[in-house]
Amino acid sequence: MGVSPVVRSGGAWLVIALGSLSSFGPLCLDMYLPALPELPDDLSSTASAAQLTLSACIVGLAVGQLITGPLSDRLGRRGPLLVGVAIFVAASVVCAVTTSMTLLIVVRLVQGAAGAAGIVVGRAVVADLFTGKVAAAYFSTIAAVNGLAPILAPVIGGQVLRVGTWRTVFWVLAGIGVAMLLLAFFVIRETLPPERRSSGGMIGTLRAFATLLRDRGYTGTVLAGTMVSAAMFGYISASPFLLQDGFGLSAQWFSLCFALNAVGIVAATQVGRMLLHRTTSFVLLSWGVGQALVGAVLLLVTVLVGWGLGMVLVSLFVMVSAVGLALPQSSAIAMDRHRRIAGAASALFGLAQFALGAVTAPVAGLGDRTTGLALAITALMSVLIGVAALLVARPVVSAAVSTPPQRLAPS
Repeated sequence: MGVSPVVRSGGAWLVIALGSLSSFGPLCLDMYLPALPELPDDLSSTASAAQLTLSACIVGLAVGQLITGPLSDRLGRRGPLLVGVAIFVAASVVCAVTTSMTLLIVVRLVQGAAGAAGIVVGRAVVADLFTGKVAAAYFSTIAAVNGLAPILAPVIGGQVLRVGTWRTVFWVLAGIGVAMLLLAFFVIRETLPPERRSSGGMIGTLRAFATLLRDRGYTGTVLAGTMVSAAMFGYISASPFLLQDGFGLSAQWFSLCFALNAVGIVAATQVGRMLLHRTTSFVLLSWGVGQALVGAVLLLVTVLVGWGLGMVLVSLFVMVSAVGLALPQSSAIAMDRHRRIAGAASALFGLAQFALGAVTAPVAGLGDRTTGLALAITALMSVLIGVAALLVARPVVSAAVSTPPQRLAPS
């Protein structure tokens, strides 16, 4: 498939814009992680309630994609994207000024749902423009740009806490939202012409979802990639308590350790992109799931035996960096199978990713949060489900993403 004129006119700026917009997830979740232990005292609440602010955001990121994805199939990509980013800015401001933990949890749900527009529309735009290994390469490139968010977000959050409070973190998020709104307005053009838009309303949306759920290749590859991501969500939720309370790391040292894992994700996306010239996306997805399994097993053994902080960090690095291999390739395979309903396909993919994350995040924090045992068990169970899903999809996706690779257009 040739390069779209939309891409020729945008080039690298389009990659940057889509990568930045798809980073709403890491930004919402990771930037205020170093401040999570501050919330209970400041809002006269509990640690469990503080973790619910994280879970609420994850649920919002899931449900928001389920709404915005089908809407973008009917209305086009650009309008729902701009509205979603604008609401994200407003929600961030409310989070910064609230004095109620209950209200914070509710608004975090809205913030996640609004930010989901950037994630779901970004995947759909790629599906509008590319197929096969070209799409897989594009997803990997966007994932690399997106990977800067989990590297920078906790580091920025940790530094913001040196001069401000958790409220300051949300003011910074509001500013980032404004910058992304401007970027989307000037860079993202409409990629879904009126003649290709769906017109079936709610019934059409339900039919699209039914088509996706009946496809074993789609559901299997989506689950394989998103269960690896679910293990990462457990790590996101439990790591502040494990590393800061359990091992005594400061907010700044925790941020640096967190950033190291994000560097692993970026590196894995680039390794996957280079290997697309020699193998298929399904093979790379299998490697990513296998790497996550190794990391989860190593983490469980480390926690049980008591090998200490060093081995915990090694285990987490192996497990979390596997997301860089598994998630882009899973996206490419799933979206390539259903390009005509790309918004709905992107929505279900995002729903699976963040809904599963919303489950693993609180489960990973059960019991004594400082030991990491619940995190290790949750991660291992998640990845094992991913392995099973991969085996279910394998017979159907034997030659997935077989289009010859193509270099991205320069700006």
